[in-house]
Amino acid sequence: MSTLVVCVDRDDDIGTNTGLETPVAGWEAVRSLVTDVGLADPEDASVNCLLETLRVARDLRADDEDATVAVISGAAETMVGRDRAVAEQMDDLIAEYGPDSAVVVIDSAQDERLVPIIESRVQVDAVDRVVVRQARDIESTYYLLKQFLADEELRQTVLVPVGVAMLVFPVLLMLAGPATAVASITAVIGLFVLYKGLGVDDYVADLPGEVRDALYSGRVSLVTYVVASGLTLVGVFAGALRVSDLAVPTQGFLVPAMAFAYASVPWLAAAAMAASTGRLLDEVIREDRLRNSYLNLPFGVLAVGLVVRGFSSYFLQREALVEPIAMPRVEVGSLAVDRLVLLPGTRMAVFVVAGVVVSLLGVHVSSYLSGSRFGGEFDEELAE
Repeated sequence: MSTLVVCVDRDDDIGTNTGLETPVAGWEAVRSLVTDVGLADPEDASVNCLLETLRVARDLRADDEDATVAVISGAAETMVGRDRAVAEQMDDLIAEYGPDSAVVVIDSAQDERLVPIIESRVQVDAVDRVVVRQARDIESTYYLLKQFLADEELRQTVLVPVGVAMLVFPVLLMLAGPATAVASITAVIGLFVLYKGLGVDDYVADLPGEVRDALYSGRVSLVTYVVASGLTLVGVFAGALRVSDLAVPTQGFLVPAMAFAYASVPWLAAAAMAASTGRLLDEVIREDRLRNSYLNLPFGVLAVGLVVRGFSSYFLQREALVEPIAMPRVEVGSLAVDRLVLLPGTRMAVFVVAGVVVSLLGVHVSSYLSGSRFGGEFDEELAE
């Protein structure tokens, strides 16, 4: 197996310092070239790159491989001309030595851009990037910055918001003062981080396509989502009206929060049930079958709504902000039941029990419609 160990110099620093033309091939020729480059410019990183090329070839020969050392460079004025010069020199080396594979040795991020050109002509087994030990941190930082600036998406994601913040900050500083300026910029940065971290940007980008597909495919969920949005707005409005009621104490957080939940939960539960019902109908129409997850969802939403309603009514009834539930007097023949008023704890327990019953009912209905049985599932688990 023959391997070509090639040192790549895109800027032609080797040719500029020594006056030699590339490609240079052969152990003795490259070793002599190291001396010439080192004497011309001892601080040039190309010296280390050439030495690394010789070392890699020596190690390959120690493993009984036929290794050929070569140096190519971009001897031209323009970047396109340099890349074409490297391609031509690589073609000459392949035609002369016929290697089965190549190992590319580079010393900068700019030289690494030539690796695809070499890969298009011969199989590249490895890329050896040489970093001078004294300048490792500087070189690595430069490489990362080059990669960062070359990525258009990262530039738009990071540099554009930072630039806008730097432009807006002095304006806010002059108009509203340092406290408002710092608070505003911090809040905007926080919202942006959450926007990217939670993947809201991906959802927003996909939303127009999903709406278009829903319109073209005639999905029922599109209408139910609109209904759910309207019910959600009504629920939030109802909760806000309840909190703004003068009868609700504003000292503290618990009672206003419970008042908001008590007034808004029925509307929010109805919104969730509308959305889940539309999704369920879409699944039935599209797949002609029912899945347990979609069947359980409406019942689960209703159960959660009942539980939240029960807990919120407990606190509000204790504060005398809602009327207690009273069962009227019932007379059946000689049997009479007096008027019954539910205490806050009893009222909460009734709602919680109702939520659990609705949840179990949903599980039973979904199991029945999907053709599964609890007994069979438990038997299989026990058998395993």
